[in-house]
Amino acid sequence: MTSSTPLDDPRITAAGLFFEAHAGLAAALERRLSEECDLPAQWFEVMIRLARSPGHRLRMCDLAAQVALSPSGLTRAVDRLESAGLVQREQCPEDRRVAYAALTPAGLARMEAAVPIHLAHLQEYFVDPLTTADLENLTVAMRKLRDHVNPDAIPGAASDLA
Repeated sequence: MTSSTPLDDPRITAAGLFFEAHAGLAAALERRLSEECDLPAQWFEVMIRLARSPGHRLRMCDLAAQVALSPSGLTRAVDRLESAGLVQREQCPEDRRVAYAALTPAGLARMEAAVPIHLAHLQEYFVDPLTTADLENLTVAMRKLRDHVNPDAIPGAASDLA
């Protein structure tokens, strides 16, 4: 006999599987980025967003929304990346209130070296277990969820980085 309680709701199962998969994937990718590229996952996340944006730069507020950091959290991350020579801040000439984070040439070179390694990790942990159709459907579903729960990540995106 199966139980029909709210505890058995398939929404709980779906969300639980999503969170478990995310946690496992994040842990594996973070470990491999650190071991093989000497990059903390947070640095990689900030830098990949910049690398995939026009001029390799984004407004700080847009970058914060895309990487799901508070403005102060992003400021601290950019401070560390700036100290490492990988990112620099740029002021907007038209509006002094607007600041950009931009990859330096050293930051771009670091990303160009790390991305092929990261792609191999993504293939191993994220793509290989899925069919092509699974991956396409998952991408569509994740974009819908992202747009619903984090609409601020969309307007500043120069390209679809998800």
